[in-house]
Amino acid sequence: MSLLSNADWGPIVVAVVLFILLSPGMMFQLPTRTRVIEFGNMCTSGIAILVHAIIYFSLFTILIMEIGIHIHVY
Repeated sequence: MSLLSNADWGPIVVAVVLFILLSPGMMFQLPTRTRVIEFGNMCTSGIAILVHAIIYFSLFTILIMEIGIHIHVY
């Protein structure tokens, strides 16, 4: 029996999906240099990185701790 057979893959999957979706400039950027929100501009700033990190942390905490997303692979 492998050590990874009872591993909880939920936090890993949620973290990867949120990282892809919430990368500043990839799908949207909040805030931008000229507007409040822009979609697909592929540019970023320091404040946008901070805002996206706060959103990422909040969503990750809610999904893992409160909702309890767990994926067990046997």
